[in-house]
Amino acid sequence: DMRLSDILSKNKSALLDMWFEVMLKAYPADTAVFMRDQKKQFANPVGYTMSHELEKILSGLLSNAEIKSLTPHLENIIKIRAVQGLMPSQALSFVFLLKDIIRGQIRGDMSVKEHELKEIELRIDSLALLAFDLFMACREKIYELKASEARNMTYRLLQKAKLVCEVEG
Repeated sequence: DMRLSDILSKNKSALLDMWFEVMLKAYPADTAVFMRDQKKQFANPVGYTMSHELEKILSGLLSNAEIKSLTPHLENIIKIRAVQGLMPSQALSFVFLLKDIIRGQIRGDMSVKEHELKEIELRIDSLALLAFDLFMACREKIYELKASEARNMTYRLLQKAKLVCEVEG
C-alpha cells in the first residue's frame, strides 16, 4: 500500500496547478489569465511569488515539515493578499480549499487510510490558523501606516496654516 504522502507527492505538479487555480478565483478574470499565463518573475512578480511559495508550502506539507517552518513562504503570499483589498475569507480560502483538492485527487483510492487523510487535514488547519494570524498582522500594519500618514499630513497642513507653534525645549 502506498502512503498518502507518496500518492500526493507523485501527483504534486497537478495538485500545485489546481491549488494555484483555486487561488486565482479571488481575482477578476483578466487578472487571473495574466497571472496564470505570464510565468516570468519580472513580468509577473505577484503570480510568480504566489506560485513559487505555494510549491514550497505544498512540499513542506507533504514532507511533514513543521508548520512554523512554512511561515516565510505563507507570509510572502499573505502580504500580497493583505494589500489587495480582498476580504479575509477571499484572501485565506485557498488554504482551506487544499483539503478539497487533496480529497479530489484521492477519490476512489481505497489504499488511503483515513487517519493519514485526517493528519494532513489537521496540518492544513494549522496552516490556515497561521495564515489568519499573518493576515491580521499585515492588516494591522497597513492601518498603522495609514493612521501615521494621516497624522503627519494633518500636522504638515497645520504648520502651513501657521496654526501650530513650536515650543522651544
